[in-house]
Amino acid sequence: MQSRRTFEQKCLGFNTLKAALQPPFVVLKVITMTISRRLFVLTAAAAGSSVLLSACGGGDDDPGPNIVETLQVNEQFSILVEAVVAADLVAALSVDGPLTVFAPTNAAFATLLAELGVTKEALLASQPLLTRVLTYHVLNGRVLRAGVPIGAPITTLEGGTFTVDTDLRITDARGRLSNIVDTDVITSNGVIHVIDKVLLPAA
Repeated sequence: MQSRRTFEQKCLGFNTLKAALQPPFVVLKVITMTISRRLFVLTAAAAGSSVLLSACGGGDDDPGPNIVETLQVNEQFSILVEAVVAADLVAALSVDGPLTVFAPTNAAFATLLAELGVTKEALLASQPLLTRVLTYHVLNGRVLRAGVPIGAPITTLEGGTFTVDTDLRITDARGRLSNIVDTDVITSNGVIHVIDKVLLPAA
């Protein structure tokens, strides 16, 4: 009799313990299910964002603007962009390259026009001259500031050469000087260095 009572007490104790422990288990299960649902929602949202980002061209594979596009969005190069369009060089400067461009600012072009005694319209109308002048500012390959040869002739796409000294001053084929005022503007197809005077090839 004593054994049966002891057994029943143990069973009662076990059932009480089971009842006491059941709610946390249920809550834990609910929490687990909730977390799983939230993870699913977050995963789906992240996947949707990736698709949207990719569709908008903002993913990791986006190469960024090329040389021409970089010049177009900067107002200080508006005359240079006009010249590139007038010389029909947009496609040539948009290729995969890489290319290096020494880009004269609007102020540099204003100085050139005064030097030559011509108007902007007259300069842009002379396509053969414009093509020679512009391609004289372009090198094959991406040449960063650290890789610019100092004191050695640098061959341009035009075929002529110029030199750069330790102070980053360019001496063109006519002995004229131009300062490199900004360097290493990286683009998807090369690099741009900003100069304060238009370079001129040999006459």
